[in-house]
Amino acid sequence: MNFKNDFVDILFEALNGQFEKNKMVQMIEKPKYEHMGDLAFPCYDLAKTLRKSPQHIARELAGNMNLSLFEKAEAVNGYVNVFLNKQVVSSLVLKKIVSEKNHYGDMEHGNGGVMTIDFSSPNIAKPFSMGHLRSTVIGHSLALITEKCGYLPVRINHLGDWGTQFGKLITAYKMWGDELKVKEQPIKELLKLYVTFHEEAETNPELENEARAWFKKLEDADPEAILLWEWFREESLKEFSGIYELMGIPFDSFQGEAFYNDKMDNVVQMLADMNLSEESEGAMVVPLEDLPPCLIKKKDGTTLYATRDLAAAIYRHETYHFVKSLYVVGNEQSLHFKQLFAVLQKMGFQWQQGMEHVPFGMILKDGKKMSTRKGKVILLEEVLNDAIKLALDQINKKNPDLADKEEVARQVGTGAVIFQDLKHYRRNDIEFSFEDMLKFEGETAPYVQYTHARAISLLKKGGFAETDNAAIISDLEAWPIITSFLSFPEVIKRAMEEYDPSLLAKFVIELARSFNKYYASVRILDDNELKQARLTLVCCAAVILKEGLRLLGIQAPEEM
Repeated sequence: MNFKNDFVDILFEALNGQFEKNKMVQMIEKPKYEHMGDLAFPCYDLAKTLRKSPQHIARELAGNMNLSLFEKAEAVNGYVNVFLNKQVVSSLVLKKIVSEKNHYGDMEHGNGGVMTIDFSSPNIAKPFSMGHLRSTVIGHSLALITEKCGYLPVRINHLGDWGTQFGKLITAYKMWGDELKVKEQPIKELLKLYVTFHEEAETNPELENEARAWFKKLEDADPEAILLWEWFREESLKEFSGIYELMGIPFDSFQGEAFYNDKMDNVVQMLADMNLSEESEGAMVVPLEDLPPCLIKKKDGTTLYATRDLAAAIYRHETYHFVKSLYVVGNEQSLHFKQLFAVLQKMGFQWQQGMEHVPFGMILKDGKKMSTRKGKVILLEEVLNDAIKLALDQINKKNPDLADKEEVARQVGTGAVIFQDLKHYRRNDIEFSFEDMLKFEGETAPYVQYTHARAISLLKKGGFAETDNAAIISDLEAWPIITSFLSFPEVIKRAMEEYDPSLLAKFVIELARSFNKYYASVRILDDNELKQARLTLVCCAAVILKEGLRLLGIQAPEEM
């Protein structure tokens, strides 16, 4: 339901078809202030062709429009502003949402094409820290948003399960590890060993050589190195799976860096056969225009991220035949992905054009990046559990008889942590704050979840019965809610195009505010001819709030 198109049709007719419709649709704006109308069309681009001032054109158009869905048209400073017919539009929108329910806003933009989304991707043998939260929740939300827009998302957790850090970890375990302690608390003990290695290496540089030697053994399939690596990986996956389950985040693939070990030689050979690679100081590189050379092999023969990511990209296209492929990885990896895409382009892979890096800022602690090497990490599981405990405390105070209160506390607590991240524009850094993350009022998920629960409660108390009849709602206070409903599909589309879940987070906050303002000013359950129409509005608000939260990866309890 797009009234922009209806507005353009009327303008097109008034202009005798002189201008391109698609361009006119893109020109439509929303006036800055509500009292100025619902849609606005700037006439400045028409002035040259029509040889009249924008103000004159606006006055002519406003006086020559065939209005049906619109109450009136006004000329304002070179713009044609129109006011939607509130009763007609409200009726159409409410009927559509009641009919389509959670499918309202569904699109066929992707035409069922596969979109691989590489996100989360923690390093094994390291704790799942707050540093991994952003990739995890942004990637999960984008998978849901793109699915809503007609793509088939394939969620890939490209585990960091290879690389020189495992040489460091094996060295540390061999020198200071205690098997019983590691078995009791695998990740915490492995983190201690990793931190100890870096502390000791500052005064004993020989440790770095020892680590490189162990990683070379791992690459050469040394039995002891492989055994330790498999043990570290298995214990890590157990811990990660528990956190993903807590947050309700599924994956289609956990194939990490190690999966591509037997696929890299083929890539190296392809680059050589195409005369794209060359030797540089004993290493193998691919020279690139306007970018530093892409390092494919070190002089000691070990491979790098770029080698694995090239193999992974080729494998994923051969396996999934994706039309788009997203990498939800931090800002600091921007150069790596520019090089990766440039090498694939030089290799002649046309599908590379569908690949995009979706960068994001860091979560900072006291203005600084969290460091696993120095042991300065905040564990995501601890933050989630604190949020869930706080939610349960709130429930026990305000609604101690609530059914399934532990499950509701999980939904509210994890929702608070996820929303606190997603409400920020992804490119910005975020300062970590327990206080802000665990707030349950203001611009938070619990505020939106509570609004949804309030709407469900009203429907139950009012004995709401769904009907196909178009509801006629005349409350002026309802209009901000109706305009939110109208904008929902457009917000979803923009969130997909810009890979920006914060647009949806801001949307659900604004809708919740409009609904609560309506709730405070209108007696919804009064027994009169408006009761069913008002409850239809409440029903639609509940549907949109729940679907908006779902697209952010957050559940909406019916009671709180």
